[in-house]
Amino acid sequence: MSGAAGGGGGSSCQGAAAAASCSSAGSPYAAAAGGGAGVAGRLPARVLEHVFSYLELTDLTRCALVCWHWNNMLADENSEVWRSLCSRSLSDEAMRSDILCNLPTYKGKLKAFQHALSTHDCSRNVYVKKNGFTLHRNPIAQSTDGARGKIGFSEGRHAWEIWWEGPLGTVAVIGLATKRASMQCQGYLALLGSDDQSWGWNLVDNNLLHNGEVNGNFPQCNNAPKYQIGERIRVILDMDDKTLAFERGFEFLGIAFRGLPKACLFPAVSAVYGNTEVTMVYLGKPLDG
Repeated sequence: MSGAAGGGGGSSCQGAAAAASCSSAGSPYAAAAGGGAGVAGRLPARVLEHVFSYLELTDLTRCALVCWHWNNMLADENSEVWRSLCSRSLSDEAMRSDILCNLPTYKGKLKAFQHALSTHDCSRNVYVKKNGFTLHRNPIAQSTDGARGKIGFSEGRHAWEIWWEGPLGTVAVIGLATKRASMQCQGYLALLGSDDQSWGWNLVDNNLLHNGEVNGNFPQCNNAPKYQIGERIRVILDMDDKTLAFERGFEFLGIAFRGLPKACLFPAVSAVYGNTEVTMVYLGKPLDG
C-alpha cells in the first residue's frame, strides 16, 4: 500500500518538542558528515542527490541540519530528491488533480500530505480517500462525524485550505480541536464547538461555536454570503497571538476566535450529509499582506 493510501498513522503535535527531535546532535548523519569537514560533507552534488533520493522526509529534514553543503543540496524544493519522494509518497490522483494546485513545489506537496486529515483519528463513519487528502462520509443516519489532521500545532503560524465537494446538509463545520475533543456524536449537531475542546465555524448558518454556545455570526457583516460548494476557505492559525482567522478567495474575513489556549490544536472538520466529501490541504506559513 502506498503512503497516500495508507493515511500515515495517528495525529501528533508539531511544536518545540518536534523541532528538537530534528536536531542533528548525536545523529548518524552528523557523525557521517563530520560537521561538513569529513568525506561525506565534500561529496559531489550528483552523488548526494542520488543518495538523498532514497531517503524519507524525516531523514531528509535531519540531513538538512548536518552541514551547509547538505543543506544547500536540499534547499531546492523542486529538485530530483523531492520529486522522487513525492512519487513514492503521494498518489497519482493527488499529483494529477488540482488538489495541490496552490503548492508549487514538491516539498510543499509532501508537507501537505504529512499534515493531511488522519485515517486513524476520525469517526468510524468516515474515511480518507486514496488521494490522501479528501474525507468521505458514509451515509449513516443520525450521526455527526469528524476528523482531525495528522499533526497539531502548539506554536507558530500555519495556514490550510478546506473545501466541500458535496452537499453541506444542516451542519458543516471547520475549525480546531484538541486531542480530547470527540470526533463522533449522535444526531445532526455542530460537533466542532460543542465543548470547550473545539472551535468551529458552521458554513451553513455562519455561526461561530465554542463550548456549546454560539459566539456570534461570521463574517461580521450585513448579509454575509453563504458558502458555495467547491469554494476554498483558507484557515489561518496564529499560535503566537492565539487567534484563528479565515479567508475566502483573496478576501480576509477577519479573526473568528481569540484567546486560544496554550495547547496542541489540530485542524478539524465535521459533517452530517451522507456521501459528502471534504478536502483539506496544508499550505505552511501564511503569507502576510
